[in-house]
Amino acid sequence: MKYDYLVVGSGLFGAVFAQQAKERGKSVLVIDKRPNIAGNVYTEKIEGINVHKYGAHIFHTNNKRVWDYVTKFAEFNRFTNSPVANFKGELYSMPFNMYTFNKMWGVVTPDEAKAKIDEQRAEIKGEPKNLEEQAISLVGRDIYEKLIKGYTEKQWGRDCKDLPAFIIKRLPVRLTYDNNYFNALYQGIPMGGYTKMVGNMLDGIEVRLGVDYLENKDEFDKLADKVLYTGAIDAYFGYSLGNLEYRSVRFENEVLDTPNFQGNAAVNYTDRETPWTRIIEHKWFEFGKDEEGNDLEKTVISREYSSEWKPGDEPYYPVNDEKNGALYEQYKKLSENEKNVIFGGRLGEYKYYDMDAVIASALDMCEKELG
Repeated sequence: MKYDYLVVGSGLFGAVFAQQAKERGKSVLVIDKRPNIAGNVYTEKIEGINVHKYGAHIFHTNNKRVWDYVTKFAEFNRFTNSPVANFKGELYSMPFNMYTFNKMWGVVTPDEAKAKIDEQRAEIKGEPKNLEEQAISLVGRDIYEKLIKGYTEKQWGRDCKDLPAFIIKRLPVRLTYDNNYFNALYQGIPMGGYTKMVGNMLDGIEVRLGVDYLENKDEFDKLADKVLYTGAIDAYFGYSLGNLEYRSVRFENEVLDTPNFQGNAAVNYTDRETPWTRIIEHKWFEFGKDEEGNDLEKTVISREYSSEWKPGDEPYYPVNDEKNGALYEQYKKLSENEKNVIFGGRLGEYKYYDMDAVIASALDMCEKELG
């Protein structure tokens, strides 16, 4: 059978495109080299807990079109992201808000907090030359030293003085007592997990898992009139112009025989000495309850370690600096010559996308491609 579309990758971009194509009467085959659907938003049930296998994914958007789309496939709970920062045993509220400033300096009023930040920001004169100067110019030295420096250096594997200023163009500073990290109009976690949501999107669509498109590209290309490719763009072209760089993340998962390990879904470890960047306690994404509303006796935690990407690792974050940006543009030119192939998603476009932006991008692509 010849399909209208072969979709390579069953993450959010691929799943949205496949669902929309099927809805418009097109025949679609979805393939993925992983043994599971849902790409990096894949959740697996362990001890009754939906564990985010590739890092915490908290859905948040101000885009009503995207929200109306995803809520067709899942009911979302009211989870609000309020991470805690742990600096050598001192705990601070995130994002930076009045609770943070009160703990840091003992200030009580917004005016006092603003005066303290302004006093410390004044240390940087002229245009910030690197990430360290940029951060101090935004929030002052105390917050930079305790809550930004160590975490950022672990995340990027580089000293803050060696990172470009643009990485943190802005830092959310709230002169209110508000721990809602995203401040988005729509926010939550799909009840039953992301895998269930993506499964609903792919309902009625043929999916083949554990299949590597690039190993048998010619054979797969014959199966469909057009290909939607959501893998890494440099891999598609056999790294012929060189490797694009990524940061990767390694997870250490542990099932603990306790109902409550840290009392919060996410705790960031902001000192340089702690090797992990954060610990996720997955049960709190769904308020510590199973689907019947019962309390869960055990808990599952994931320690996250940031690392340089090397071939064979999962690519997570594109390193969007000038060198990689220029290389991506060369690959993009090559991709424009591929007549029946559409490139999309985080890896296909070498772009750091939030989930809602991936879905918005996929819906736009569908309108252009499918009409």
